Amino acid sequence: MTMDVIHREAMRIKRRYADTNLVRLCKAMGITLLYEPMGVYEGTCKGFFLVHSRRMIITINSDLPEEQQYAVLAHELGHAVLHRKSTGINAFHDVGLYDDTSRLEYEANIFAAELLLEDGEVLELLNEGMPFFDMASTLCVPVEMLDFKFRTMKRRAYKVINPPLMAKGDFLKKTGV
Repeated sequence: MTMDVIHREAMRIKRRYADTNLVRLCKAMGITLLYEPMGVYEGTCKGFFLVHSRRMIITINSDLPEEQQYAVLAHELGHAVLHRKSTGINAFHDVGLYDDTSRLEYEANIFAAELLLEDGEVLELLNEGMPFFDMASTLCVPVEMLDFKFRTMKRRAYKVINPPLMAKGDFLKKTGV
């Protein structure tokens, strides 16, 4: 799936539901959203999406900080929208939540960045000269998520800076949460 297709899907969801609150979006889309404690040790499960008896379910690790839960939820929504009909795939685990070596995880990351971050907001902060890490903090997303947004914007011919990092697949594992 191309970045352009993923971008269009995220925009379609935003237009169709006219709501960017991810919890309400799940409800509107008929996705059961569960929060379960799963710990905060290195390598802990952050969340997962599964389809059981044609019912879509996203489970988020309630032990994570709220900002991280929201990013994980956006990622799992990416799986729900992009991959729910994938043959033979019933569940997605976040082992490589931001891992761009896995096609499905990469696609879910791109979707999450497109869903959470508006082009206009990102451009406004860039035009103000805000540093990359401050921008991620202001937008309440992990810096890796902002890196994914920059990738999609570059693909769509926006002139954006090269981020000072390239999102790695194991950054959540190394933080211990």
